[in-house]
Amino acid sequence: MTTAYYSHPDCRAHEMGAGHPECPQRLDAIEDHLLATGLDVALTRVEAPLAQHSDLMLAHSESYLLELAEFMQQAEATGEHRALDPDTMVCPHTWRAALRAAGAAVAATDAVIDGRAENAFCAIRPPGHHATRSQTMGFCFFNNVAIAARHAVDVRGLKRVAIVDFDVHHGNGTEDIIAGDDRILMVSFFQDQLYPYSGGVPLGTNMLNLPIPAYTRGGEIRELIEANWMPRLEQFKPEMIFISAGFDAHREDDLGQLGLVEADYEWITRRLVDAAKRHSKGRIVSCLEGGYALSALARSVATHLRVLADV
Repeated sequence: MTTAYYSHPDCRAHEMGAGHPECPQRLDAIEDHLLATGLDVALTRVEAPLAQHSDLMLAHSESYLLELAEFMQQAEATGEHRALDPDTMVCPHTWRAALRAAGAAVAATDAVIDGRAENAFCAIRPPGHHATRSQTMGFCFFNNVAIAARHAVDVRGLKRVAIVDFDVHHGNGTEDIIAGDDRILMVSFFQDQLYPYSGGVPLGTNMLNLPIPAYTRGGEIRELIEANWMPRLEQFKPEMIFISAGFDAHREDDLGQLGLVEADYEWITRRLVDAAKRHSKGRIVSCLEGGYALSALARSVATHLRVLADV
């Protein structure tokens, strides 16, 4: 099974200040663990391209993109950090990092549809699933997975794709962008009553949201996935599956209070791979979202990749 691994040094250049949890060291931890375990040799490495304006327009409004570009260009010109909200900062390198992240998701989608890889993982930052059609939020600028899913249906002509989001935080931005688009099914779980304090009432019938109480452990979450996600995916029969792969539901991650461990991420990934084999010709594109406890993040990503690469 060929697994393409998309990343770029530009994604490390984006930083939001000392002590910020969404830091360049996240990618360093993943890379170091892949090298230490020898898993890197099982992956086909690909350098992420820059997203084009037309790619971004698949998920975001023209006015938002223009305003964000102007804001980031000012940061580039002054060399200073600038805050878009209390959690989300830009630095002079943020614009290119965000373009690489979205570009990776689009390029991975093309590679998988064209048969150059069976599936792909995008080791990218900044993350994307909180970015709405017209607003940055929660460390996110461009909604990488929503852009990729829309690329699959609007540009590549697929009829049905699914987005699976297992980040500890609700993917409100993805929901905002794709709500009501019956070509795209979104299934997710997230910790209830946690940032961004949404998701209890889905915005469209193409959503299946599972708010999970704090301190729920992996076994209970597996049962909920089996009872809710899997029948919906079987009914929908997606031609491709996109994953918002956040690993901050791990029990070691302080940004949430759920109790997943590596074995749970292995199980979830295996269930999605099984569904993709039945309905999607094995086609999966997974994009890194959250995960801020560096060791747990690295171990969990490696577990996810071992299932995708079948090693």
